[in-house]
Amino acid sequence: MHTTHQVQREDNQLLIITHVMQLLTFVTGFGGLIVPLIIWLTKRDEIIDMNEHGKAIVNFQLSLILYSIIAIPLLFILVGFVVFFVIVILGLVFPIINAVKASNNEPIYYPLTIPFIR
Repeated sequence: MHTTHQVQREDNQLLIITHVMQLLTFVTGFGGLIVPLIIWLTKRDEIIDMNEHGKAIVNFQLSLILYSIIAIPLLFILVGFVVFFVIVILGLVFPIINAVKASNNEPIYYPLTIPFIR
């Protein structure tokens, strides 16, 4: 009985692109979750480390969305503005940091991430 086993290949450029695509939300208003999710789901078995990076990105984006929802009622007591500011900074800075780390084969890290997908 013959089974086909797909060999994973290294593709740091696609890992980098997947991290950077999170910034689409700041450009278009959406896409920061959808595009990395599609890349992860279609390439996780083909690209070395894509499964790990994709899960981290999706968990980070879902966490930011949840924190944004929680921050909305906090706007009435002005704390929400601080929370939104922190969310924006995290959402801008960490995709870039982790894209650089991916290009250097270093471990990635997204702070305050809830592990929705393990």
